[in-house]
Parts: sequence; C-alpha cells; structure tokens
Amino acid sequence: MVLAIGCDHAAFDVKEKIKKILLNLNYQVLDFGTNSEESVDYPFFGHRVGQAVSNNDADKGIVICGSGIGISIAANKIKGIRAALCTSVLHAELSRKHNDANVLALGARITDFKEIELIINKWLKTPFDGGRHQKRINQIELL
Repeated sequence: MVLAIGCDHAAFDVKEKIKKILLNLNYQVLDFGTNSEESVDYPFFGHRVGQAVSNNDADKGIVICGSGIGISIAANKIKGIRAALCTSVLHAELSRKHNDANVLALGARITDFKEIELIINKWLKTPFDGGRHQKRINQIELL
C-alpha cells in the first residue's frame, strides 16, 4: 500500500516519527513535506496529499498540522477526498467503517503520540463496511 503524507511546521517532528513507523510496517511512503520546522502554510500540504490520493498516486493519505483541523479542511477541498480528523481510536475505526475515509488527519499539538500510533494502526487495518454506508458516500460525492 502506498501512503501519501504531509504536514506543516507544527507537525514536522510527528510526521517524521510516523514515517518511520509506516516504513517499518512495509508501507511505501510518499512524503509531500514540509521538511523542517520553518513556518509554512498548511493548505499547500493538505492539497498535495489530497491530490495524490485523488489521482491514485497513493492509496490513502495522512495529513498533520498543529490541531489537524486546518489541514483536514484543505485536504477535503479535493474532489473525492474524505479526510477525517481523528482524536481517538474509535474515531479512526468509525471513519473507515462508516465513511471510507481515505485521508487521516491528526493534530500534533492535540493528540499524544502514543494515541497517534494507536489511531494510525486502527485506521490502516479497518475496512469499509459498505452496505448502507455506501449510499451515504455516494450522496457526499454528488454534492
């Protein structure tokens, strides 16, 4: 599986830790930056990850900023992206089961890294339930 990842300056260190975990789990990682703690604007990085997933260059994406809010909004501007800001393992599970989230958003300043690890593992391992939920996904795509 190919995963696109991107962040702003507030989440640079968290992104680097996540990359190591993903690589150790044998995922292919496309890193869309940022590449330092120098101040940058998160929309650019949310868009880049969203585009990679939308264009099928990546199977799924992970975006991280200080709160996770801004970068999730930016990723969701891309057609076909369903970015879910998850602050708990239950959020991660339901975002996949019910919403078929294809981008995971995280808040580096909000969520403890141990919880982030658990969230990522649950999100990557949880399949979409389909069924009645597919109808709702179709409605989202039509709007």
